[in-house]
Amino acid sequence: MTPTKIALLAVLLGLAARAGAFTADELAAKNIEARGGSTALAAVKSVRRSGQLLVNGGRFTLGMVETRQRPESIRDELTLQGLTQVESFDGKEGWKIDPFQGRKDPERTSPDDLKGLIEDAQIGGPLEDYKARGATLEYSGTEDIDGTAAHKLKLTQKNGDVQYVYLDPDYFLEIRIESQRSVRGVRQTTITELGEYEKVADVFWATAITSGRKGDSSPAKIIYDKVEVNIPLDAGYFSFPAATTN
Repeated sequence: MTPTKIALLAVLLGLAARAGAFTADELAAKNIEARGGSTALAAVKSVRRSGQLLVNGGRFTLGMVETRQRPESIRDELTLQGLTQVESFDGKEGWKIDPFQGRKDPERTSPDDLKGLIEDAQIGGPLEDYKARGATLEYSGTEDIDGTAAHKLKLTQKNGDVQYVYLDPDYFLEIRIESQRSVRGVRQTTITELGEYEKVADVFWATAITSGRKGDSSPAKIIYDKVEVNIPLDAGYFSFPAATTN
């Protein structure tokens, strides 16, 4: 066997040993510890990230505010030229306001259209308390992600949708999430890349995110420049707006 083949074999054996060194539950625990630990995460009752959303290759820049509250409430706001689009889920139902489509009144959102928003509502990320949500987790070895042999975890939700969560092998933070959802009977795959983690209130938060359909040549990019933890929120902030009377 040539020296080159011996060196290659050593690398492959090293990767195999590394891949077999963890179980799915151990990697989930390492991810939670990497985020700051279960105690620090549990202390976060709400979090707000503010920044910019860049779409169409950066030709359009929108202001973006994402607010999450335990146990599973989330509200996203996108602002452009004085108009604000809202998508929200209060743990029971979802709704939206889409002035960019000429709709300025709130409308309830179908369960299928809510799936991505509900996934994003988990403050501690997809692996936090996954068993309590009725999901199952499997370890699928390692996969090359931009030159990194990332740990690959298959998270199957109670409704059958699947997320592949990729963890950095050194820091155990999420670097990619591939979400496969059934939307009106059609399988949709979304790729989300996460990076530039910053520590706020003893917890690490991703502040640079790209997301788009699989194969999309120009995914949307989010750059958060502010992270706030345990902010005061009005009652009903996430709920369908009450009708007003004149």
